[in-house]
Amino acid sequence: MPGTIAVWDLPLRMTHWSLAVAVPLAWLTANIFDRVHEIAGYVALALVVFRVVWGFAGSYHARFASFLRRPSIVLRYIWRLVARGRTGRYLGHNPAGAAMAVALLLLTAVSCISGWMQITERWFGIDWVEQLHTWSSHAVLVLAVVHVLGVLLMCALQRENLVMAMVTGRKRARR
Repeated sequence: MPGTIAVWDLPLRMTHWSLAVAVPLAWLTANIFDRVHEIAGYVALALVVFRVVWGFAGSYHARFASFLRRPSIVLRYIWRLVARGRTGRYLGHNPAGAAMAVALLLLTAVSCISGWMQITERWFGIDWVEQLHTWSSHAVLVLAVVHVLGVLLMCALQRENLVMAMVTGRKRARR
């Protein structure tokens, strides 16, 4: 497409949108459709594992090294966003988006692993495992909502359709 640049590769986009389906599906089917819940959880865990691998082996903007920032930089970015409504433009993840991606991946892994632990002989019926699974699952959902709101906010502030960029893999080359 003229005037655009490739940013998000296909494996990253497929993983992103697959997680966007698997995670809410697992949450919505908990204690209702156990088999669907388990399958969605295993799919989510496999996607997280793939995303971590892709974070080291993928294209430039998919690699953690290209977007992870120190906590002080993330906090400064958020402060500037709140105080001034300005963020600067990033082709890949902005510092807050990068922190959110890592938080979502970690919490999703905790949710999936603790869910798996619950159905093993060793960990079945252990209260803290059940609590960890419940709380991490709810936290993933809350963070996913915050993520979507953050994307919509950035779409408005930067006058750029970031949702479409995650569909096509392309962003405007210049402002």
